Amino acid sequence: MERLQKVLAEAGVASRRKCEELITAGRVQVNDEVVTTLGVKVNPALDKIKVDGKSIRRQTKVYVLFNKPKGVITSAQDPEGRKTVTEFFKDIKERIYPIGRLDYDTEGLLLLTNDGEFAHLLTHPKHHVPRTYLATVRGVPHGSQLEKLSQGIKLEDGMTAPAEVEYQDIDQDNNEAVIKITIYEGRNRQVRRMFDAIHHPVNKLKRVQFGPIQLTGVPRGRYRFLTQDEIEELRASALAAGTREGKKPRESHKIQKGE
Repeated sequence: MERLQKVLAEAGVASRRKCEELITAGRVQVNDEVVTTLGVKVNPALDKIKVDGKSIRRQTKVYVLFNKPKGVITSAQDPEGRKTVTEFFKDIKERIYPIGRLDYDTEGLLLLTNDGEFAHLLTHPKHHVPRTYLATVRGVPHGSQLEKLSQGIKLEDGMTAPAEVEYQDIDQDNNEAVIKITIYEGRNRQVRRMFDAIHHPVNKLKRVQFGPIQLTGVPRGRYRFLTQDEIEELRASALAAGTREGKKPRESHKIQKGE
């Protein structure tokens, strides 16, 4: 016997939190009876479960690493007619959806799945799963400015958690710098807003790592399936991060000589 919301999430209906909302809204039936109470347990092999009158079915779990191009939105559809990430997976019969989001103008590593419980685990705020980006910024930030990011900086929605920040490259001719930054939160446009706060706006942003998984060997606009070992590494990373709740991530920044 398993909790109803878990069964729904594992069937790819939605994240577990969204499935809980479906239950309390009276949109879920078990054996033709509406269930509105959370915590009800069912036998997915025997019980007939419906959402909005349609029977659910257990799906094959799919876990995908996608190298998202710039100019693609992280959504199933777009009223403005822009290209969406789902257009890249027409050969996958299961309905997969992104784990978190990347902005329209941001490229790089995006994970997708139909495993709602797994997605919930990786995106829940208490787990602080690290995300690493390469940010090409206007100008060359001084070391003291990167120190502000590494300690946490005040944004309009509050202080950020400490980040790990280091220089990767400096292009004096184009007055740009490439900064590697690892954050432990998933706020909207967080990296861009952090660099705006130190007056070095982002010209280009690419996510290169999510937890222990790196973006290597996958061309832009292509994907590959995660291995079972990678899936377990991600799960372990999220659970380990959850045990560190309330503790600050390790602070780190490397300053070029003369900065």
